[in-house]
Amino acid sequence: MVLKQTNAVFRGFVRSLVATTVALGAFSAPSAAQTIIGPEASACAPGARGPAALVRVYGFKDRGGNLRVQLYSDNPDEFLEKGKKLKRIELPMTGSGDMNVCMALPRHGEFSMAVLHDRDTNGKLSISKDGVGFSGNPKLGLSKPDYEDAMFVARDGVTVVDVILNYRQGLLSVKPLVARRD
Repeated sequence: MVLKQTNAVFRGFVRSLVATTVALGAFSAPSAAQTIIGPEASACAPGARGPAALVRVYGFKDRGGNLRVQLYSDNPDEFLEKGKKLKRIELPMTGSGDMNVCMALPRHGEFSMAVLHDRDTNGKLSISKDGVGFSGNPKLGLSKPDYEDAMFVARDGVTVVDVILNYRQGLLSVKPLVARRD
């Protein structure tokens, strides 16, 4: 009788321990929010050399389409101008969470970034459908933001750049669907 009670208590303890461990995520795979993606992901790995930007994009309306991250120089006259981007990374959307895209940078210093959630995968901004965001997370209207509001400074190593996406809401409003992170 004592042995049966001891076994029952032990089984209950093991079930409780397993449930707690699973709840804490010890047996789960890393979420999309924790995974660094993109063709240059190794530039953001521990011990990587040279400047890189870890672009953490959040506030997605849905998970369809592609995500495009574009890097611009420190020249305000080239910001968002056709043919003036320094580099572009385009990826299919992940299933959930933030998208953490690593981009190797040509040097440390000032840059700006534009991020497009190309929901219809047509390769261009469709303001009525697509989401857009910038380094610095400037408040958006119907015109492009000033370079100074979208500029960031990259240091040696990895610089984290948080970007919240903005979508058209109503006739003339373009704003985030979620609260900004501070």
